[in-house]
Amino acid sequence: MKKFRKVLDGLTTSSPVNPSGSSSCGSAAGTPSAAQTPRELEIQETLMSEHFQICKTVRHGFTYQPTALAFDPVQKILAIGSRSGGVRLLGRPGVDCYCLHESGAAVLQLQFLINEGALVTACADDTLHLWNLRQRRPAVLHSLKFNRERITFCHLPFQSKWLYVGTERGNTHIVNIESFVLSGYVIMWNKAIELSTKTHPGPVVHLSDSPKDEGKLLIGFESGTIVMWDLRAKRADFRIYYDEAIHSVSWHHDGRQFMCSHSDGSLSMWNLRNTAKPFQVTFPHGKTQRDGRKESCKPILKVEYKTSRNSSEAFVIFSGGLSYDKAGRRPTLTIMHGKAITVLEMDYPIVDFMVLCDTPYLNEIQEPYAVVVLLEKDFVVVDLTQSNFPIFENPYPMDIHESPVTCTAYFADCPPDIIPILYSIGAKHKKTGYSHKEWPLSGGTWTVGSQAYPEIIITGHADGSIKFWDATAITLQMLYKLKTSKVFEKPKTGEVGRGAELVEDDPFAIQMISWCPQSRIFCVVGISAHVILYRFSKHDASTTITSLEVRLQCDMEDIISPSDTENTPCFSDPSGHSPQPQPPSPRSITPDSVRDSIHCLKVKDRMIRMPPGYQAELVVQLLWVDGEPPQQITCMDLNSAYGLLAFGNCNGVAVVDYLQKTVLLCMSTLELYGSADPFQRLTRSPRKNRQSTSGLTELSDNQVSLDLERSKSPTSDHVNGHCTSPTYQPCPSGRGRVPGGLEGPRLARRGPGRPPFRKAQSAACMEVSLPVSSLTEGYSSRRAMLQQLHGVSMYSHDEHHTTNYSWSERESRENSFSRSRSSSVSSIDRETKEAVTTLQFAESYGRKSDTLPTPCLWVGTSLGLVLIIPMSIPTDEQERQEDPITVAPTATVLMLKGSVLRFGFLDCGGALILNPYEVWRDQHAPEDPDRPRKRKLFNFSPSSSQEAIGDGHLAVVCSERQAKVFLMPSQACLYVHNITESSFVLRADVVSVCNSVCLAIFCANGHIMTLSLPSLRPLLDVNYLPLTDMRIARTFCFTNGGQALYLCSPTEIQRITYSQEMCDNLQEMLGELFTPIETPEAQNRGFLKGFFGGNAQTFDREELFGEAAAGKASRSLAQHIPGQGGMEGMKAAAGGVVGELARARIALDERGQRLGELEERTALMMTSAETFSKHAHEVWKWERRGDRENETINEYWGLAI
Repeated sequence: MKKFRKVLDGLTTSSPVNPSGSSSCGSAAGTPSAAQTPRELEIQETLMSEHFQICKTVRHGFTYQPTALAFDPVQKILAIGSRSGGVRLLGRPGVDCYCLHESGAAVLQLQFLINEGALVTACADDTLHLWNLRQRRPAVLHSLKFNRERITFCHLPFQSKWLYVGTERGNTHIVNIESFVLSGYVIMWNKAIELSTKTHPGPVVHLSDSPKDEGKLLIGFESGTIVMWDLRAKRADFRIYYDEAIHSVSWHHDGRQFMCSHSDGSLSMWNLRNTAKPFQVTFPHGKTQRDGRKESCKPILKVEYKTSRNSSEAFVIFSGGLSYDKAGRRPTLTIMHGKAITVLEMDYPIVDFMVLCDTPYLNEIQEPYAVVVLLEKDFVVVDLTQSNFPIFENPYPMDIHESPVTCTAYFADCPPDIIPILYSIGAKHKKTGYSHKEWPLSGGTWTVGSQAYPEIIITGHADGSIKFWDATAITLQMLYKLKTSKVFEKPKTGEVGRGAELVEDDPFAIQMISWCPQSRIFCVVGISAHVILYRFSKHDASTTITSLEVRLQCDMEDIISPSDTENTPCFSDPSGHSPQPQPPSPRSITPDSVRDSIHCLKVKDRMIRMPPGYQAELVVQLLWVDGEPPQQITCMDLNSAYGLLAFGNCNGVAVVDYLQKTVLLCMSTLELYGSADPFQRLTRSPRKNRQSTSGLTELSDNQVSLDLERSKSPTSDHVNGHCTSPTYQPCPSGRGRVPGGLEGPRLARRGPGRPPFRKAQSAACMEVSLPVSSLTEGYSSRRAMLQQLHGVSMYSHDEHHTTNYSWSERESRENSFSRSRSSSVSSIDRETKEAVTTLQFAESYGRKSDTLPTPCLWVGTSLGLVLIIPMSIPTDEQERQEDPITVAPTATVLMLKGSVLRFGFLDCGGALILNPYEVWRDQHAPEDPDRPRKRKLFNFSPSSSQEAIGDGHLAVVCSERQAKVFLMPSQACLYVHNITESSFVLRADVVSVCNSVCLAIFCANGHIMTLSLPSLRPLLDVNYLPLTDMRIARTFCFTNGGQALYLCSPTEIQRITYSQEMCDNLQEMLGELFTPIETPEAQNRGFLKGFFGGNAQTFDREELFGEAAAGKASRSLAQHIPGQGGMEGMKAAAGGVVGELARARIALDERGQRLGELEERTALMMTSAETFSKHAHEVWKWERRGDRENETINEYWGLAI
């Protein structure tokens, strides 16, 4: 508990700021012009640095770039490997675990230790890893790095501790799973083949022990050579030389025959009685041509040969093998059962597949019941027990990437009734035709933790679809899907004209999402400069969608002209400010506007029947003006209590009353300032021909010139009142640029075939193609990055220019950065725009003289300025529907360093002020005369508390470089914190954590920070997530409860937590991968069958491969690496009761190890004692013998005398 006391005398904690929040002119002391009445503000901050810790919680979605597949038939757990070194473990719904190899090497193969709770992974860096799955967070116990040879194939027999490893050189090594060391037993390739063979057989592509005799190992080489190696005799039983390359081998359960798949699309059957030639060769998809030859087919990459108890015919399942002449056919999986052949076409190429069987024993009837098919971008399980082979309904969220994800939103602690309602509506639109059997992957255990609360994730996609996901208790389930494209007309075939050329492949792509869970009003922003507002209803309705058109574009540019004599703006006295030239309103009509006032998409203008769920009510579209397309929308906010919607772009801001279906405000940013504009702006010179591109050096839009970086050093110091002129930030929105100025936001008139919008820049499609340096160094501010995020032109105060830049559009519709070599362009021709970067409705004070809060719209711009627009909204419901709303922009201006990103509001006790909202009511429900339908509003204004009357509230403003806390209505700056100087903020949110409030920040350099409120005291600063691509910047978002998420790959969502409390409870929330299950007993084979068929159980691998018999392998061949995630990983991951048990187990293991060492030393001492005793006894015997000899001699001489 820490108490902060602050005397509000106009002074801040870091720099002097006057009460208006603006920098004082010519005063180093920053003495306020009007002293505030001193009073004491007591705020108790409970958050400390001990409350924060960052860790990953769970990963959702389909494994990106999968490579391998494995299944434990007893535990019923599935493992998927990926190219990035990740391993995904799946069981029953809720049992979903992701682990990653530290090396990041691609996973080549996976092998379960069946029913042992362990997994072996073979990676592309020629390293084997042993994972312990008996803990909720799997950890690597051992690693074995091969130094001389490349690993190509691995095989682990059931209930064996010896792993066979094939290499690229054709050798086969054997690894002890318990100690993870190599055995001295090696099958060299030159001993496996005949000495007369002149060619190398190639890498090992298959290893398997015979179901009939475990002492026989079948080795398949890529060239087509197959060797049956007798492990006991250390020689080859037989060798097969086939003309076609081998891709896979599969045994019949009786061990007498096996099947091979080949590169020519054929399947060959071999019998052990006669290995001279195959007894059957088939081309399943190859037809016989007229000349008698088979048509060429694609390779069969894998085949599975399984027997069934209910049928005498075996299942033959394989991938590939189609003929080459059938171009355009999709990848297939073929199921052959007797004479019936079923070809299943897949949407994506097949990576791997595996047949699931009841028994883990290879020498028993397999009884297959399903086949798991791993595709490049999907995961399918086919039911083999039904003749039509239906697929199982996948309980995992594997279709997040069905259309590329373009934006995300995360809502924690939602109303408890919203999830069941969305699920009931979405269940009516689910696909049918799935298998009625239970999901076959039923391993592990999972229960909903005690810390669970309703959470919803919303994803926007490139095709215009919206998906609502239930994210409660670290799970993810699809709730409801909404298609925004249904609002618009489909373009007619052959339609010509500008309206048909406005957009390209993804005209409906979603850019932004705004959702009010309490009122269930939903709003989206599309890439075609349109906004759609939805209301939720449980009933279907037939309505007409209202369409509004907004001309948010100015013919004159907002020019910021740096003065040689005065570079510091002073607007403490608005009345004395020099008059500003007023450009025409965005709504002004030019002679060309009638011809050019068209929209990008056409809204359906007829009666539409809408099913239950979210129903479109209003569409707002920005229009083309003077032959130029509208700028894309950069920010949006919605307030259900006010019934207002606001959005802005680089031209200005618009406010829409969606209850009355009218546009209340449509103004440029310059008009909002009025006489309080802190900058000297000059109008643009008349348009002239600027098409010359001579002397330009073009770069790709994914690269940034080093000279550009050098010219963008942040030099402004707004706290001390110094403000440099803004600089241009490039913007690849797909629109044409005009060279010759600092920025060319105005387009040249479009010629034929030059659409203004590019294909949607989806977050999913952005690969890891940009190095960190190009994102954290090449872009000196957030504006340069937003060129790829939103396609807008923005400027920031903390950047200054020394060079002129220009843009030009290529015919290939690629934006390129161009730097002019000439510096003779005068300042009057340099064009800049002040973009609106953030908006928020709130109960606040629009003027210093206000005594009570009123509805206001807070506007943040790319120049770091904040404007407050008060509004007068009728409180009576009838008046609200009929009377107009008064919107009066004021001269209130606050200033920060960098583009403004986020607003938040606290009462004077430090508690978060929630936005007022309207309680949801179903507008299409049947009328109830006893309960008239009225609007019910909830208002969280600080004036609702008697203690807070007249105290005002605190406003938290965060920009890309700075955070400030202002006291309203005095507008005095209480706290200032400079977040970063070398990077910039990408995302900032005021969130609730541990019953308190903090400011969560994500920077472009990968740092995640939290600041206390209102004192802005740093609580957490961790370099956690390097920004390697734009996908993270697009999709990263915070939410309450200390959680956040981002799109870690085009197909996966990664959820993280920065709360220590959630990190402590994470172990209880995760599922258990391993459950104690008794291994099924092998079938009784009978006396005669066992006698004549051989007995595989008598084979002792320890006797052959152990150190006593085979010796030690060469140390230079492989290096053993102890697992860092073994005991230490268990200690770090353990928590709660499970942690105590794990620590007790660790202590017992360590104690047992020490006792074992003590026992060895005791035994050594006993051996030494026994040896010493023997030697002493021998010495004593020799001494006794010498004494007797002396006595005999003495007696002899005595007698002689």
